[in-house]
Amino acid sequence: MDVSKSFSADIKVVVLVPCYNEEVTIASVVHGFRAVLPNAPIYVYDNNSTDQTVKVAREAGAIVRSESLQGKGYVIRRMFSDIDADFYILVDGDATYEAAAAPDMLNMAYANGLDMVNGARITDRVDAYRRGHVLGNKVLTGLVTSVFGRRLSDMLSGYRVFSRRFVKSFPALSSGFETETEFTVHALELAMPIGERPTRYVERPPGSASKLKTYSDGCRILGMIINLVKQERPLMFFTIIGLIVLIGGIGLGLPVVLDFFRTGLVQRLPTAVLAMGMVILAVFSMGCGLILDSVALGRREVKRLAYLALPAPPRMAEGQATGSPQVEA
Repeated sequence: MDVSKSFSADIKVVVLVPCYNEEVTIASVVHGFRAVLPNAPIYVYDNNSTDQTVKVAREAGAIVRSESLQGKGYVIRRMFSDIDADFYILVDGDATYEAAAAPDMLNMAYANGLDMVNGARITDRVDAYRRGHVLGNKVLTGLVTSVFGRRLSDMLSGYRVFSRRFVKSFPALSSGFETETEFTVHALELAMPIGERPTRYVERPPGSASKLKTYSDGCRILGMIINLVKQERPLMFFTIIGLIVLIGGIGLGLPVVLDFFRTGLVQRLPTAVLAMGMVILAVFSMGCGLILDSVALGRREVKRLAYLALPAPPRMAEGQATGSPQVEA
């Protein structure tokens, strides 16, 4: 691809690669992105690797830095703090994502002034994207998009393009693989302009092992989703809890009330007290939801103002030809 057709020379694009024990794959990742974006700096952030990841990445031509706190979320936090650019390409260091998609993803962001372009994974290889992982991704993505808006199909993709406005307004509070969930909710909650492009996804090469722990990391991601719903949609969260408790209280208390009308006696006093307590708790839960909803609205306004304080992403001039990006080293 010709890399001189659409981006002006002063627009800076960087490639960010979080890494942990990826000596088998990191060289191919660096070479792949160097081939399609020859002028873009490639930063590999090592996260306490015990193999030759640092040496191999440096020999491949990457700028290597390190983060001592263990976890992908910490690495993301460090990268976003350290690096200044107009557009950021974030990709895992496992050689499962196609580097050739990067120019098109950048063009999508540049042509439309998008803050995030998500690389939605598509594959016909069972070893690349196991059925359990596909199902888990669909379930978790469905949960998030049903609450925050159906604008993405692959919430857990590790391949994205971000604008500077996204990166510098992103709070980065998670420590592990749940950081992808944070990306998605941050974009949806602030109603950012975003896009999605299908990207080919392949299996890891022989000798390379995934760091994702299916069940434990899946539970952590689910916990992150629940926590984000509590923080960003407290009225919904506490109303659901309140309704569940209220239904339980009514279920316990209704037979006691019916017995009272029939006999004039409260024959199951402990059950009556428990039912009354559950109903009161349900009312308190809904009241907490109402109060915290006002707090969440104030937080959302502050986050929106912080986001708007940053310059909008560079955008292609109307009538300018679409091509692949020219970037500043």
